[in-house]
Amino acid sequence: QVQLVESGGGSVQAGGSLRLSCAVSGVDRSAKWMGWFRQAPGKEREGVAHIWRNTGVTLYGDSVTGRFTISQDNAKNNVYLQMNSLKPEDTAMYYCTAGPERLSPTYWGQGTQVTVSS
Repeated sequence: QVQLVESGGGSVQAGGSLRLSCAVSGVDRSAKWMGWFRQAPGKEREGVAHIWRNTGVTLYGDSVTGRFTISQDNAKNNVYLQMNSLKPEDTAMYYCTAGPERLSPTYWGQGTQVTVSS
């Protein structure tokens, strides 16, 4: 059974930092991409950051480049998103994802809320 469980969300003031974690289980090798998406009320879902599990290559959305860092542990079972210099526009529900396609992931977590106040 595939499970992706996010944690680490919360409320922070602008300029602050948060670290999201995703505990992954049951995902097989075909899920080459791990990543994070976000969705704010009334806005389209947005790909935030992705990592190629085999090589560790990372890709970021334009709005978070230079502020967010995605990483994975050595066992490639957990994925993290370090978010620095947070802005109010980063407020959204953040979802951990996995699958063979980067922008169309097969598996999704339940999400964790991030709220940034000005």
